[in-house]
Amino acid sequence: MNGTAVYEPPAIPTSWRVALPHTTAAVPVARALVRTALAEREHSADCDTAELLTAELVANAVEHTSGATPIELVLRLLPAGFQVEVHDADPEPPRDLTRPNLGLPDPWQEHGRGLLLIRSLSSSCGHRPTESGKVVWFRLPGQRRPV
Repeated sequence: MNGTAVYEPPAIPTSWRVALPHTTAAVPVARALVRTALAEREHSADCDTAELLTAELVANAVEHTSGATPIELVLRLLPAGFQVEVHDADPEPPRDLTRPNLGLPDPWQEHGRGLLLIRSLSSSCGHRPTESGKVVWFRLPGQRRPV
């Protein structure tokens, strides 16, 4: 053997995939999963922002899709960030996610700020079709903290 032997610990999972109910009860569960994933892996992504944006994506999936098909939440720790994906069964892309609405939200309306928050607070965001509907995602900068 040439060189010094180095112990490499087993690979730690860097992604999670969880089915959530197609109800508003999915929102706090999704927030808790994000908080736990970032804390367990000691990731430097902004946990509060990650929770807020995840809640927006999950709430949109529940509100704007029909049926009882579960929503799927996928969390990924990336070399330079953290990505959250929400999969749903509706193929219709979200309005104004990647094409900003030039007008400001009506201050008297209860809805209309979620996608603005995602565009404003994430480092990138988007959507893509899937075989069973679509996925809407965002990324935040950050990295795993050294042990």
